[in-house]
Amino acid sequence: MMELSKYKSETRPDWCPGCGDFGVLNALVQAVANLNIDPKDLLVVSGIGCSSNLPGFIHAYGFHSLHGRAMPIATGAKLANPDLNVVVTGGDGDGYGIGVGHFIHAMRRNLDITYIVMDNQIYGLTTGQASPTSSPGFTTKSTPFGSLEEPINPIGLALVAGASYVARGFSGDPRHLTELIQNGIKHKGFALIDVFSPCVTWNKVNTYDFFRQNCYKFNGPDYNPTDINQAFMKSRELAPRLPIGLFYETQKPTYEEQDPTIKLGVPVKAPLGIKDPQELLKEFY
Repeated sequence: MMELSKYKSETRPDWCPGCGDFGVLNALVQAVANLNIDPKDLLVVSGIGCSSNLPGFIHAYGFHSLHGRAMPIATGAKLANPDLNVVVTGGDGDGYGIGVGHFIHAMRRNLDITYIVMDNQIYGLTTGQASPTSSPGFTTKSTPFGSLEEPINPIGLALVAGASYVARGFSGDPRHLTELIQNGIKHKGFALIDVFSPCVTWNKVNTYDFFRQNCYKFNGPDYNPTDINQAFMKSRELAPRLPIGLFYETQKPTYEEQDPTIKLGVPVKAPLGIKDPQELLKEFY
């Protein structure tokens, strides 16, 4: 196992004290350490939001991209260098709101990417508006009379769109979450780990106590994670009983394994075919 200190960043997390995202960061670090992934072989990509600051808090390659645009960046990096372990981190607003189109297409392509979504049912960075996963009737500064919208079901959406590893954890249960993330990174294909990650500042409903009282682990001898119909049924279980664990896993070819250009060789290792780079650069002076 890699030493945890290998992943320690010089930048300290600036999240609110008690934020659920601390648990997600710690679980990710523990997972990559257990897998013995060298920091030089790990890329963490994010969009915009409190949770999307995470790449700055782990010693690895990182890219803090635009709002909702983490997945295209991660896709490009993975196709250019399939040997990289690519992890995307973000929030429910970034991934299930403005970035939901990219999210769906990455899943149907089955890119070998791990997506960790810190789902706090609210927009934290912009000080407490309703998000795509907020419950109907949820009162926020953007919905003072209660949210009128049905929330997105990220687990059901991932199953429909073709993700080959679909799981959900809780940041207040770090050991269980570490296992889900670790197995998601090991999985060959698109892995979604949706994480209940409480916002202690703006969401006074979906708190640690709320999730501790209502979450339950369902993986056992009576559940078959390779049965997509069983996974669909489990994904329909909503509050107050909230299942956490591995909903679904299947093996199928990844996009990279089928891409004819990658079969010719890893793009980042291919020669550029430029005899004199300096001469080429002069054209842009």
